[in-house]
Amino acid sequence: MTGPIKTRREGGILEVTIDRPKANAIDLVTSRIMGEIFRDFRDDETLRVAIITGAGEKFFCPGWDLKAAADGDAVDGDYGIGGFGGMQELRDLNKPVIAAINGICCGGGLEVALSADMILAAEHATFALPEIRSGTVADAASIKLPKRIPYHIAMDMLLTGRWLDAAEAHRWGFVNEILPAAKLMERVWELARLLESGPPLVYAAIKEVVRAAEGEDFQTTMNKITKRQFKTVDILYSSDDQLEGARAFSEKRNPVWKGK
Repeated sequence: MTGPIKTRREGGILEVTIDRPKANAIDLVTSRIMGEIFRDFRDDETLRVAIITGAGEKFFCPGWDLKAAADGDAVDGDYGIGGFGGMQELRDLNKPVIAAINGICCGGGLEVALSADMILAAEHATFALPEIRSGTVADAASIKLPKRIPYHIAMDMLLTGRWLDAAEAHRWGFVNEILPAAKLMERVWELARLLESGPPLVYAAIKEVVRAAEGEDFQTTMNKITKRQFKTVDILYSSDDQLEGARAFSEKRNPVWKGK
């Protein structure tokens, strides 16, 4: 695929690369393209896992394209079906997404990364929420980050805009692994292939339950699971895959998941 977003598919894995020199910033058009890509990923039953990364070695993504804004892009314009960056507001994205952070990841770029389920970073990657310095609010990060890492660290980032290196980001828990830059994508693809081999209906149920649990008390969410009130859980509990999992366990073999 040509344009500001490049895609590559291998089996059930889709790699999405932000490729907008010089810094991989996202304007309205790019955001809408990303939304269409992740919508199609969500709806394609043959795709199991997505990877989001940036082109080059310096930038993952700095977020909103301020040059485009100066040229007329409205900050409250049409970001597309999935909101800014294509994932943040995309409903029912029930497949695993891995973010491969290959450099500077700040502002809306960090919000895109936080929309992924796992974040792997190169050793030279850096992270920040510098919106405070441009007189705006890091909206999605203000909602998500205090739920991902200790409150006071999240508020430090939001209120001061200070930068974290990969080691500190890993220490606070929003980066899963740190890799040498030359090994980052190799490890990300290794992880993606592992997830590709897993049970897609279980992944879908996990993601729906986790999303719901962020805004509900424990018992409410548990009741919905046991009463099969989550669509994904109901599908899972009626599926051939659940029977296959039980059979494979009793037969001491690896299960063959069909997503049905």
